[in-house]
Amino acid sequence: MPPEPFVRRVLGDRPFAEIGEPALALVHESSRLVAVGGDVGSVQWSGGAIATSRWTGHRIGVYERDGLRCRHLTRSRYPVRSLAFHPVLPLLAAGTGRYDGGFLFEGELLLIDTATGAVVSALSDAREVLGVEWLGATALRLVLAPTDDWDNRLAHRQGHVTVVDRPDWSAVGKGAIGSDELAAPAEPAARTDRGGEARALLTELAAATGRTWSVRRRVWAVEALEDGRALAALDGVRAESWLPSGERQWAVEDEVGGRQLLPAPDGTSLWTNAERGHLRAGRGEHPSESARIARIALETGRVLETVVPDAPAVLLAGGSRTVLRILDGPRKPPARLVLLDRTGPVDGPEAGGFDVFNHPFPVRRASAAYALVGTDPGEPHRDKWVMAVSADGTPRRLFPHSWEPQEHHFGGPAAEIGPSLVYAGEVHDGQGIRPGGAYVVRRSLDGDVRWQYRTDHPATALDTDGETVYVAYNSGALVALDAEDGSVRWHRALEVGGAPTVALSLVLAPQGHLLVGTVDGRVLECEASPAGRRDPA
Repeated sequence: MPPEPFVRRVLGDRPFAEIGEPALALVHESSRLVAVGGDVGSVQWSGGAIATSRWTGHRIGVYERDGLRCRHLTRSRYPVRSLAFHPVLPLLAAGTGRYDGGFLFEGELLLIDTATGAVVSALSDAREVLGVEWLGATALRLVLAPTDDWDNRLAHRQGHVTVVDRPDWSAVGKGAIGSDELAAPAEPAARTDRGGEARALLTELAAATGRTWSVRRRVWAVEALEDGRALAALDGVRAESWLPSGERQWAVEDEVGGRQLLPAPDGTSLWTNAERGHLRAGRGEHPSESARIARIALETGRVLETVVPDAPAVLLAGGSRTVLRILDGPRKPPARLVLLDRTGPVDGPEAGGFDVFNHPFPVRRASAAYALVGTDPGEPHRDKWVMAVSADGTPRRLFPHSWEPQEHHFGGPAAEIGPSLVYAGEVHDGQGIRPGGAYVVRRSLDGDVRWQYRTDHPATALDTDGETVYVAYNSGALVALDAEDGSVRWHRALEVGGAPTVALSLVLAPQGHLLVGTVDGRVLECEASPAGRRDPA
């Protein structure tokens, strides 16, 4: 018998969801395929960068025009600059690349088999490929950015045009096109923004199937209510509520979007945290436009109150209280936590400086507020400790964040299990994350390590029911660990309709299913105990 479906329902679904914000798109009439290059975005915000290692948000999707099913989805290291279908072969050429901000133009020529999804990076050296065009079955015209702008002030407006011949492009292997074949004089080469054209095309293609296309990206937070409703915070939406029927009940739109959701102690409202990059108070904006923190009524979505911190902040679950940690700005050390009381914000204990890589520590099912704090005010990222804050605001340092003295650990998602914490993170290394450099660990509140589980990719989210620990990774994997000994109960590659996706947020619902928010703007109801174990680690 076929296995039971892992994803039971998809909220916020739409055509071309997998590619996020489109950069360019084209239709191949003879094969009835559509190619789209886009970007689901970064996984970093001002309050956390817990899963940026080995992450890329750039996507290339191959869709069937009839029905718009995603046939293949490719992750690209670089933004997609150009696409071209081969005139005969089931092959898509994709030029990618970007300026590194220093002096190099880097990128790849990707050859994607539209029948199998196999991908080949065809250039021997990293080069930004601005344009690809098939001149026939054997000739591919390339427009390449200069290698660098070290001595060339015109490099950002120039390109090198060359034609590469191969008798059979389906047989081209990795790195098969050498730098000698790409040599050509520099000439003017425009960098054209095709995002508007792509949006218009996707809108038209979706309408032809009787559907509506829109951009939804990055569900940063999800919460599940006892009555079966699902809550989400995502780009462009401070918070939204979905009914058990699958209908969206309400949504609070926001120019940038929500990053955190935290049920308020009253049980009838929800604290939200919205990113504010370029908006600054005191520059002509109304104060409410600069507010990041708001409490919203669960029943109606009405904003009940706002808190206007003087800098970016993160919400900390605090048992019977809600706590703010101010990140930076005009406040001078010592930085303090802020306790959100019914009478208004109250200064709490000192917390020290905050670093988006070192100090994120969102703890689910917390009986007290937890935070990572440093012992050195000048370098708070060093010698970090896990601190608990009681309901009356009394701080207590529990144990060093890193249990390996020779390892520097970045912060990550966590959950409380009785008198212990289970949390994820990664070992900081100047050369990037190493194999086995990401971990999930369970520790008693006195610091004893009960178990640890090591992987190659950092975790984006974590939750537990006390018996199983559910962990989402930026590779697209979902893993269930035995809470008692850390052994793997099951391991799944997250997919929707056969196309891979990545969970950015996760919570175990009271009804027993997993609620997963994806980087491509969807909210998934998933089985917490899938039949059989698949995709073994």
